Amino acid sequence: VQLQACGGGLVQAGGSLRLSCEASGSIAGIHTMAWYRQAPGKQRELVAQIMNGRGTHYKDSVKDRFTISRDNAKNTVSLYLQMNSLKPEDTAVYYCYAQIVLNYWGQGTLVTVSS
Repeated sequence: VQLQACGGGLVQAGGSLRLSCEASGSIAGIHTMAWYRQAPGKQRELVAQIMNGRGTHYKDSVKDRFTISRDNAKNTVSLYLQMNSLKPEDTAVYYCYAQIVLNYWGQGTLVTVSS
């Protein structure tokens, strides 16, 4: 399974970004997909996750600002994170994650929110 994330960048506080992640390869049976982030000097943390049945879970600090979604196609699965009302504390490297039997991680995309 390969995960390719993109969409990060520099944005001012209050702005929006949309992250995308495409999963390819042996994707049959992907259950949970998620976005994690890791800020400098901090541990990686769960931002949002979406289960195959479309149930979602969000970190409290991003509720009502971020929306996770996924699109299951025949040969790929796409994961998205719409981020609105961004704050400087959202600055981090964002990683997409997929769980099949093992855990798979994308390469990370940097989001920088300036004040």
